[in-house]
Amino acid sequence: MKKIIIRPIGIIRTPYKTHKGMPIQGKFKPKIKGKAILLQKYVEGLKDLEGFSHAILLWHIHKSKEERLLTKPFMEDVIHGVFSTRNPHRPNHIGFSIVKIEKIRNNVMTFSEVDMLDGTPLLDIKPYMAEVDTRENVRTGWAQKHLTKGRLPTKAIHGKLVDQRV
Repeated sequence: MKKIIIRPIGIIRTPYKTHKGMPIQGKFKPKIKGKAILLQKYVEGLKDLEGFSHAILLWHIHKSKEERLLTKPFMEDVIHGVFSTRNPHRPNHIGFSIVKIEKIRNNVMTFSEVDMLDGTPLLDIKPYMAEVDTRENVRTGWAQKHLTKGRLPTKAIHGKLVDQRV
């Protein structure tokens, strides 16, 4: 196969210098804010994004130097295939997050619901549209037992056990 080269469109700044205290999904710490700082040549691409409440950020998991096809997710003590998890040690080290857009000024999009490390390379931004992105009759496989009864997963924050109502 032909090699694919992807170049960052910017950088993500967050309060998380390490994984300690960082949620595995941003909705588990909804008030934490970050910034997507785009390179000047991509600023025009932000036009009209402020009309959306949420965005999908695609980013490079730059701190992962491993690749695993079998892995143990943060919520489990059981090994699963990496493609049935959101584990960072993936073949292409691509992460995605749904974030809440707080404001956009020039080349900076401030957002909340942060779940990535400071200095993360930003690959793309897409608008989140509930009408087309939400699905019905969704199954969540092995993770279902962690997502029931209105509770967040008990290991939703790296390095800390939590048990919160959603």
